[in-house]
Amino acid sequence: MKTIGLIGGMSWESTAHYYTILNRETAARLGGLHSAPVIVHSVDFAPIEQMQRAGDWDGAGAILAGIARSLEAQGAGVIGLATNTMHICAPQIVAALGVPFVHISQPTADALLADGIGKVGLLGTRFTMEKRFYIEGLEARGLEVLVPDVGITNLNGIIYEELCLGIVREESRRTYVDAITRLAGRGAEAVILGCTEICMLIDDSVSPLPTYDTTDLHAKALVAAALAD
Repeated sequence: MKTIGLIGGMSWESTAHYYTILNRETAARLGGLHSAPVIVHSVDFAPIEQMQRAGDWDGAGAILAGIARSLEAQGAGVIGLATNTMHICAPQIVAALGVPFVHISQPTADALLADGIGKVGLLGTRFTMEKRFYIEGLEARGLEVLVPDVGITNLNGIIYEELCLGIVREESRRTYVDAITRLAGRGAEAVILGCTEICMLIDDSVSPLPTYDTTDLHAKALVAAALAD
């Protein structure tokens, strides 16, 4: 099994979920006492978040590309970025690497298409919902993507001001359920939890639509890539 290099810390709350899933999926596939060989570079999120607000995606991409190169130099055979939003920098990261980079949108698209989903709602940070970098990857696979038509600022605030700090509030859960209900009313057949923290708040037990958790799908895809020949 190849060593997985994980760029995390954006936020560390979701990176902790990644680490759990990577190891549980490895144990499920290999049995016994097997666990995942993982090198985690946990980034200080505060400077990255400042770059997000400033629109300095090139600067952030340079930092993440440097981290990816470092993980490869340490022996990682496959690289993952444990955040949806920062995949806006994926081209810079891929250009810096000589080993595979597993993009978070692709296992999500695979799962949706396998289940026969054609029209899907997307929830995430305002960058993920408003910019095209993530949506285009899904559309290229033939999916029709809907984003909320109201409340994007509030949904974004819940991620940064609560979930990234480990705060889970019932009122915020209702806000997300309402957003999913609105997407269902516009024809969405399922919803992508397109921020790696949203799984702390929403799952199939509370959502009016089937949920596709990018954290879970991406982590399992990283294990599959690490086990591939």
